[in-house]
Amino acid sequence: MNNKIKDVWFYIVVQNPGASSEQFMGYTDKETKATFIPCFKSKEIAQQCFLLMPKDIMKEKYEVQAIIKEDLIALAEKQSYEIFLLDDKGKILVQIK
Repeated sequence: MNNKIKDVWFYIVVQNPGASSEQFMGYTDKETKATFIPCFKSKEIAQQCFLLMPKDIMKEKYEVQAIIKEDLIALAEKQSYEIFLLDDKGKILVQIK
């Protein structure tokens, strides 16, 4: 039996996937001024919440992508972002980092 711990994956929204301007979609909370990357437990939840998110759909392309938790945390730390797990309505469930 393999005792290796299974990787934890989250889903995030990527703006301009595959382009030189590719970046994770992030937000700044108007009340707390916290800057964060929203992540989700499944692609379906991410897609449902994405429909409610403010975005510039006329100029930008968006795609939901999976990412390993450790990679998401490393990127967020480099850019001084927090990470919050959201539900399909955009409600914060828990802080990841």
